[in-house]
Amino acid sequence: MSLAVAALYQFHPLPDFRELREPLHRLCAGLGLKGSLLLADEGLNGTVAGPADAIAAFIDLLQRGAVFGGRLSDLELKLSTAADMPFRRLKVRLKKEIVTLGDATVDPTRRVGTYVAPEDWNSLLSDPELVLIDTRNGFEVAMGTFEGALDPQISRFSEFRDFVARRLDPARHRRVAMFCTGGIRCEKASSYMLAQGFAEVYHLKGGILKYLETVPQSQSRWRGHCFVFDDRVALGHGLVERPPAIPSAANALRSR
Repeated sequence: MSLAVAALYQFHPLPDFRELREPLHRLCAGLGLKGSLLLADEGLNGTVAGPADAIAAFIDLLQRGAVFGGRLSDLELKLSTAADMPFRRLKVRLKKEIVTLGDATVDPTRRVGTYVAPEDWNSLLSDPELVLIDTRNGFEVAMGTFEGALDPQISRFSEFRDFVARRLDPARHRRVAMFCTGGIRCEKASSYMLAQGFAEVYHLKGGILKYLETVPQSQSRWRGHCFVFDDRVALGHGLVERPPAIPSAANALRSR
């Protein structure tokens, strides 16, 4: 029997995030889920796996249950499957940021780039003036990316600001599009770039995972596989499990 996997996030002020850790852990454990969840003052991010009915109950309780009191009603959610449990344990961790950019002034709840639906992404990429940026780490880019995308060659997301300062210029690069695995890194990256004076910043709604779920392979501009941070290692179109495109990918996952 296959298991359901839910990748999710939402930026929302959670000043009580420290007090939410234990109730959230109990909720997941009670449903028999495993995975990794990050809690911070700015929101929730993570991926969990379990039986389909348990995942459905978990999502419903996140959005409407007592733990968050309805504050996470707008979750960005991607559902996929796994032949075997892709996590070894359950972790709920407290963090300064649910995705670490390292700039406290960036607030995705106030300002982000223009969302582009997966169905409209190919059309945007046809613009010859567009600068397309893969905001992920180097080993992720090596496994797969959109054709024509610029690789920042970073080893962690917090290096993205240095990449922008070093390689991009608001006066010359006025129309920018970016993408990441599930959309969360682009929330912060687009907010940061707008603050730096870039005129038009677009990002793929729901990230690569939503694109692979939505766009038929025959129409796809994606090349390779999408790295995911669990024991499945990589997903392809239709969010089907794939063998890693490069042997080092599995080792990169184990070392994180």
